[in-house]
Amino acid sequence: MTVALLGVVAAVAVGSAAVAAIGWRNVHRRLEQLSAIVGPPESANAARARAEGAAGGAPGDTSTAEVERVRLEAVVAASLDAVVVVDADGDVMARNAEAERYREARHADALAEIALTELLASARLGDRGERELELFGPPPSVLRIRAVPLRHGEVVVGAAAFIRDVSEARRTESIRRDFVANVSHELKTPIGALALLAETMASGGDLAVTQPLAARMLREADRLTRIIDDLLDLSLIETQESLERTPVGAAALVTEAVDRVRAQADAADTPLLVTDATPDLAVVCDRGQVVGAITNLLDNAVKYSDPGHTIECTVGRDDDRAIIAVRDHGIGIPARDLERIFERFYRVDRARSRATGGTGLGLSIVRHVADVHGGDVTVWSSEGEGSMFTLTLPLDASSPAEEAS
Repeated sequence: MTVALLGVVAAVAVGSAAVAAIGWRNVHRRLEQLSAIVGPPESANAARARAEGAAGGAPGDTSTAEVERVRLEAVVAASLDAVVVVDADGDVMARNAEAERYREARHADALAEIALTELLASARLGDRGERELELFGPPPSVLRIRAVPLRHGEVVVGAAAFIRDVSEARRTESIRRDFVANVSHELKTPIGALALLAETMASGGDLAVTQPLAARMLREADRLTRIIDDLLDLSLIETQESLERTPVGAAALVTEAVDRVRAQADAADTPLLVTDATPDLAVVCDRGQVVGAITNLLDNAVKYSDPGHTIECTVGRDDDRAIIAVRDHGIGIPARDLERIFERFYRVDRARSRATGGTGLGLSIVRHVADVHGGDVTVWSSEGEGSMFTLTLPLDASSPAEEAS
């Protein structure tokens, strides 16, 4: 590999690493500038003769070129994007580790290799190209492939291609779009109902007519308030960089959550049974967030249980984690919905959720609380038998060790 082409390769790698900061447009301009400086690539024989001549007259030149080669190849290897550089004949001059997965690729990656080859061929003819591929995996991914010609003056001396995995960015964009659409829909319903009820009341009528309308307005206003409160809670959890965490007994967290839903459970005739299997367990957490998460699990259990069915909440331990489980004997969750119940605004039974005042955000909040605390939340459910949600949280290091049985 000639020193000239190595210079081009280095510029490619640097440009690739800087894409996120300066954008794709500047990469080609930088490559052209460097190509103009280092000149066109020389043949392998010419490069060898020049190196041998340099070795005879100036021993230090060969070692300098070797050091430069190692440096430049290291820059290419360090690029986070997949980088492939070819000469004017299409021979690969540099390929970093990220690009190896697209060499003689199979399955979905084979599509990326085909696109890469086609774009490089066009770039060797002087045409820049970009393509975005949606690969269905597994795992599913979205790749952005871009190829640019490398020029010395008006002569194309090679081409460079970059492959960037933009799956996470696309997923985030999709979540944002869905979130905005869902928020708009959820807020529109109670606001529309309030407007209609207010208009009806404004038209006049006797007390027997207006009183039920006023009660309905209060319910819709309460629902709107709950949606806004849950959105604020979710936003706070997602954006809070550092939590104020203190050791709190797991049993105390459950007791506080149970106290919050006790009146609702009594009104629904759904007894709450709490079992603390392993006392003195403590977790380091943001108390308000964890209590809120447990409250959401208990609240859901009450809403989706029939009168007279007991709701069981247990506190246990599994190695270095506290296990808080909420079990109900209600309507259960269909298997097709289990993978989506932690999504924002997703409801299994929309009619029942609206009737009970559910916002569709409670389980999403539980999941985010578990994530920020380094824990997890899982669900087991069977239609007609009920559901069990299990929240796991890391134990405080000072919690008593589990006794050997």
